[in-house]
Amino acid sequence: MQVETKELSEKIRQQFDTGPYPRIALEKSPKNDAIALYIHSLVNAYYLRNQKVISTEGKLILDAGCGSGYKSLILAEANPGAKIVGVDISANSIELAKQRLQYHGFDNAQFYVCRIEELPSLGLQFDYINCDDVLYLLSEPAVGLQAMKSVLKPDGIIRANLHSSLQRTHYYRAQEVFKMMGLMDDNPQDLEIDLVRDTMNALKDHVKLKSVTWKPELETDKERILMNYLFQGDKGYTIPELFAALRTAELEFISMINWRQWNLMDLFKEPNNLPAFLAISLPEATVEEQLTLFELLHPMHRLIDFWCGHPQESSEVTSVAEWSLSDWQTARVYLIPQIKQPEVKQEVIKCINQRKPFDINRFLPLFEHAISIDSSVAACLLPLWDSSQSIKALVERWQKIHPLNPVTLEPTAEEEILQLTISALAKLHELGYVYLESNFEVV
Repeated sequence: MQVETKELSEKIRQQFDTGPYPRIALEKSPKNDAIALYIHSLVNAYYLRNQKVISTEGKLILDAGCGSGYKSLILAEANPGAKIVGVDISANSIELAKQRLQYHGFDNAQFYVCRIEELPSLGLQFDYINCDDVLYLLSEPAVGLQAMKSVLKPDGIIRANLHSSLQRTHYYRAQEVFKMMGLMDDNPQDLEIDLVRDTMNALKDHVKLKSVTWKPELETDKERILMNYLFQGDKGYTIPELFAALRTAELEFISMINWRQWNLMDLFKEPNNLPAFLAISLPEATVEEQLTLFELLHPMHRLIDFWCGHPQESSEVTSVAEWSLSDWQTARVYLIPQIKQPEVKQEVIKCINQRKPFDINRFLPLFEHAISIDSSVAACLLPLWDSSQSIKALVERWQKIHPLNPVTLEPTAEEEILQLTISALAKLHELGYVYLESNFEVV
């Protein structure tokens, strides 16, 4: 078994040496890819767990399995002032990663040819570890998680993922077909890619494997053929297998990365009118059980993409939904970094001047529909684009902009404005566009 594992590991290394992944042009920048920056932001992950906003200045971030370095570049852009360390088993990929970060002006980055199991040899402890499209290539996911845990600071966070066996079941069938044809005996290259194309084109269109996996654009996309049909070592997992690996590694699940798209209630026509058994049992289900049921019902996600970390002692963090009035009165408000951009501020000002709603989702598309903020509310929140604000400061601004009740024309009471401010911010926080800190202190 150990010999087979070594042979497979060498095949994986050869495949990435021949075709470093991802094949993205050196000059391409992720600066305008708000979702990618959002996913790779330590600030977002840390806030989700601790309800505190931190600075990324001086933080040490590891890109475990960095490939050609595009995700390393995203990490550098998403975490200003952080030092990036990248490791990969492919020497060719490491050279490309070095060139990429240097090309984009990030001199505070280092790259090493290193297996994830060998991370302790670096002698470093990290604030954040990104491990993208790697764990499912290891003999056991828990092995990689344990290696990353050993170099993770006590309050550090790991972002990692596994391929979903349920979502990718058809591709695993395809891989079995091409293994039977001998196309994966060695490192697949142009000949094997051509044979995959020829085979898929030879099948009738209604054949299940072709109808559910093959797309016309694959005719010219070598990378996608390699990463789906000829991917050495590719394995799929389920939610229960993920949680079993986390327990083995003694790591604590924090959240799915795209948790809004794992909402079990969104799968039902009438979430408030469920069949009796579901109405009784689902509210009592654990996070693991809810995620498991979601994937069994609707396996839409290629990646089981999650954040985890060292088990944390019970904290005094109170959900914003349960805040008291005093919590709100001592709160500080921050825009998330991906929204706090000059071009977004200019659009806000334009909407305010033209008295039209501001679609915040346009600049960070967390949802499939517009998320509109009334221009009068946007005017009250405008200072957030310059710096974080206390609730008191926002209430004072709101009172200056709207001094009179529009119906009675009486002076607007401060209590009424406070409630309007709380309502607006609570909604934006629920949607994920602002951070809220109560009992504010600098972290």
